[in-house]
Amino acid sequence: TAIMSSINKNVDSFTVVRNLKNFMPEDQATALYGILGGKVDTLTSLPLAINVAFATALVPAISAAKAKNDTKTITEKTSFSLLVSMLIGLPCTVGMCVFAQPILNLLFPNASDGALILQISALTIIFTILDQTINGVLQGYGKLMIPTISLATGVVVKFILNITLVPNPEFGVYGAAIGSVACHLVAFCIAITALRKNIKLNLTFTKFVIKPTIATAIMGVCSYFIYLTLKGIIIERLATIIAIIFAVIIYVLAIVVLKVFSKEEIKMLPAGDKIVKVLEKFKIY
Repeated sequence: TAIMSSINKNVDSFTVVRNLKNFMPEDQATALYGILGGKVDTLTSLPLAINVAFATALVPAISAAKAKNDTKTITEKTSFSLLVSMLIGLPCTVGMCVFAQPILNLLFPNASDGALILQISALTIIFTILDQTINGVLQGYGKLMIPTISLATGVVVKFILNITLVPNPEFGVYGAAIGSVACHLVAFCIAITALRKNIKLNLTFTKFVIKPTIATAIMGVCSYFIYLTLKGIIIERLATIIAIIFAVIIYVLAIVVLKVFSKEEIKMLPAGDKIVKVLEKFKIY
């Protein structure tokens, strides 16, 4: 799996510039690859660092539960971790789509090109995070080859799309971003199919998709309105920082109000018992 991840990242290195040179100067092609492989890849990889703890912790936890034939624990831990990954990945994806240009202006003030590339590439975040968690479960369950097979299939799809879309002037470097999205989407679909065949999940569509989507939509609309309002009053960089801070606060409140987590699931979080007591005090649960 590690080898396939490395190959996946290197597909762009030997396909993008070579194919872009067919219809643009080499220095421009190199600059576009720099945006894709530098700024964009760095930003879209950040949310994975938040989620990696869940994926890493799942391997021994699922392995121990399987050794005891404890299917209840396997179901609970897998479902909870997938829900948390969804709640991390979805707002990160939407946030980078909505605030693509402001984020680039904030972090790279002297070279802020690449907003559309970032918006397209941001779609990989949700699939990569969920796939990361699923792979942790599958490895703990003893299905070691499935993560490798799923990612290898995704890499093949990405390679085909890269050599097909990138040489086309209508797509260009955006074809590589589309290829990355397709790669992780395919890998996720294969992994989740294998997971559902081996492990029963207690996630409903409303709990896993509808409520997180509503919370994310509320966050996106409110935070972007705050950004547009502040942008005309204070400098853009400060407006971006404040809007992102409010986005986090609004999102957490939306999750609480929508009751995405049950009491038992909240107790599985760090300081979960204290959080439950506070929520009960305010009569939310």
